[in-house]
Amino acid sequence: MAEQHKPISHNALKSRARAKRSKPKFVKPESWRYVRLSESWRRPKGLDHKMRRKFKGWPATVNTGYRGPKIARGLHPSGYREVIVYTIEELRKVDPETQAVRIAHVVGRRKRLEMLVEARKRKIRVLNVKEPKEPKKEPEKEETEKPEEEEEPEEVKAETPKVTEKKPKRAKKTKKPKERSKE
Repeated sequence: MAEQHKPISHNALKSRARAKRSKPKFVKPESWRYVRLSESWRRPKGLDHKMRRKFKGWPATVNTGYRGPKIARGLHPSGYREVIVYTIEELRKVDPETQAVRIAHVVGRRKRLEMLVEARKRKIRVLNVKEPKEPKKEPEKEETEKPEEEEEPEEVKAETPKVTEKKPKRAKKTKKPKERSKE
């Protein structure tokens, strides 16, 4: 798509970024203490857990007070509202100025291609399609790159000794069974 639409919700993205700056980084309880624990958030559930009880000096826990601004909720980072589309009819109802499309996972290849063509006509942004930036150029096979092996003149062939004689293989040694003395 050559032409890109600017999303209307520029202020919403700014307010979301501002709110995110003041939000603490929520970490798994005591992940700073043990290397084996990752920092991904898990709610503290222990009866006497200081983080659950919101003690002073312990990290903050997740709660609704840290929620993002209302105008920015549900926005894609590009600033468009995300709409999941299953059919071409649903695609035609999309507003290209404020909404971007995500083609559903269950849509097959043939129908997906039809939807992409329709989206391009209507200048709708599709979020889950990777468009190649530059078409890949196949290297042209030229005869100069790999010239056919030229035959050497007969004089040169005669001078170079041919190594066709192989060394004879060694005969394998077989172990002779020991004779037992009968006494």
